[in-house]
Order: sequence, then C-alpha cells, then structure tokens
Amino acid sequence: MSKYPQAQNPLLLRYHRLMDAFAKSDDERDFYLDKVEGFIVYVDLDKGEKELADLDKEISIHNKRYALLPKMTFYETKKFMEGFINEKVYDIDTKEKLLDIIQSREARDNFLEFIYDHHTELEKWQQYYVERSRIRIIEWLRLQEILFVFEEDLDLNKNMMEKLKRYLFDMKVSKDIAAVREALYVKAKTYYSNEALNPRPKRGRPPKQVAKVEVEPQVTVDMYTMVPSSCRTFLYLPDITNAASITFSAKFDTEAQLLASLRGSSRIKVDTKLQALSERLESLRHLSTRLITTADSSSLAEQGIKHLKQIPEATVSAPIENKKSSISEVVKDLLPSRKKSADPAKKKGEIKTVTQIRKQHRKG
Repeated sequence: MSKYPQAQNPLLLRYHRLMDAFAKSDDERDFYLDKVEGFIVYVDLDKGEKELADLDKEISIHNKRYALLPKMTFYETKKFMEGFINEKVYDIDTKEKLLDIIQSREARDNFLEFIYDHHTELEKWQQYYVERSRIRIIEWLRLQEILFVFEEDLDLNKNMMEKLKRYLFDMKVSKDIAAVREALYVKAKTYYSNEALNPRPKRGRPPKQVAKVEVEPQVTVDMYTMVPSSCRTFLYLPDITNAASITFSAKFDTEAQLLASLRGSSRIKVDTKLQALSERLESLRHLSTRLITTADSSSLAEQGIKHLKQIPEATVSAPIENKKSSISEVVKDLLPSRKKSADPAKKKGEIKTVTQIRKQHRKG
C-alpha cells in the first residue's frame, strides 16, 4: 500500500451503506471496499462487457487496494436468526413457530414475513440485526487492518465533515482540521477495543421512559478524488440514513419492496384450520343471535302473562273460555276421533238380581 497516497486521518466510512452492501453480497453480487479512500465498488453485471473487463483488470492489478466484502452464507443467516430467537424471543409459542420456520425452505424470507406480522418482535429484530451487523462489519474491517471511523458516530457539523473529505490526503491543513484529525484517531482506537465486539449493557438504574424521537443523522455529500476511471460507473452510493430501511431479505433490495410484497396478493395464504375455526365462530354467532331473539320473545310472553294477572277475573274469564273452546275444537279436528260406545249404561255395569236359596228341613 506504500505506492498509494496515504490518508491523513482515519477513513470516513458510512456504516449504513456498508451494512447494506454486506446484506446484499452473495454468490451473484460482488462488492469491494477501497482501502485508500473508502469508497465501495459494486460489480453490476448489467453493465457492458468492456466496462466489466476494465473493472476486472483494475481489481486484478491493484488487488491489495480492493477488499472483497464477505458473502452472507447460509450458515451465517441461520446464525443470525437462531441468535435472535434464543436471545430476544420470550414467548414460547412464538419461539417454537420461528424455530420451525428456519428449518424449512426459504427460511430467510419466511422468517421476515412472520416477524413483520408480529410488531412486538419486529422492533426487537431490527435492533438486534443492527447490533449484530455492526459487530460483523467491525470484525471484518479489523481483519483488513483498516483505520476507520463511522460517519454516523461522529458529532461534527456538515462544514467540518466536508473539509475532512476534501483535504483527506493533505498534510498541511488549518488548526481546526488538525484538531479534529487528532480526535478521529482517538475515536478510531475504540473500534479496535474489546468493547467494540462485546458491548456491555449499561449498569445502574434504567433511565425514565421518554417518548423516542428519531433524528436522522446529518450525512454529507460523497467526495472521492482518487477513484480510477474504470471504477467510476461502478461506485455504490446509496443514501441510507436509517438502518430500518436495510432488509435482511434475499429477494428484495429495500424494505419498501419487501413491504410491498407482503401486502400483495401472493402473500394471501388461507390456512384450512383457520378457515374452519372462522366458520365455527360464524355458526356460533348465528346460534347466539337466535337464542337472543328466543329469549326476547319469551320475556315478552312473560310480560304479557303478568299483565293478564293484573286484570280482574270477570273481564278475562269469558275470552279465555272462548279461546280454550276454540283451541279444543281445532285439536279435536286434528286428532283421530274415538269410537263411541253403544250404551253408556254398560260402562257402569248392570245390577244383577239374585234369588234367595231356601233351605229345606228334613223330616224326622
């Protein structure tokens, strides 16, 4: 690296941009980080053959300048998901469901689909994903022996950031830039400490819960002065200010695309058990409405009986008798008639006359 110009302060890297490149780096997409100035090169296969050949030649000749970003392997993606389930998911049913999902096909996208359906787990997942990705990126940068700071971690105004980028390779600078450079070297050492890879939880009493106000970090424009001509069309310069917009998905490049797919018709999968349960609930609702109407009618009947009891007997007896007679007549017409007996006196039985038997006296 001695033949390349030396930066006079740690490289100013965009953490969110690196996180996005790490998530998208796979067998079909290659990303390179420039160790001299800190820009990212994305090998876009849709470019022309000549442009791709020139880029390949540049990277092959100056292979010490460009570091290939690691691929997100199946083992690493599964490790991400398992770590989240074991460390952050506390509900037993949810944990079992997620463990089943990561053992199935297309585990990565099915896992995300489940997480986005459960908002309580979504916030925890996004925080976990950012923390684990940060550790992974720092580990890789340390292996590459790159002196760096993340631009998102700096509390500098926009004007100073632009000065640092513009005079990156200049040795003679103003006092204010020189003072900030010294502070950047101190900051860069923290990324090489043990705490950077094993962040310890803060001790003591937890702070009072205050409404969280999300403030987007102030990101300055990109200024690169040492980009070879063959790399310029392949510069990877997305403006990512929020880690939530970076997706873990293997199919979709942005969170917006993922959310659009989740809202689409391809996601509407009707579970047979759920459908059967909904049908049973509907039948129970129908039955309950019928019971309510029956109860209402019976209560009305009871109210009518109470009202009748309050009316004097003399005024009610005649209509009731008439009503009884009319009902009995209807019943007689419907029921089969009995055979009438020939003589009603026979039912009671005839009285038999019995003649007295006289005793005869024997002659002596």
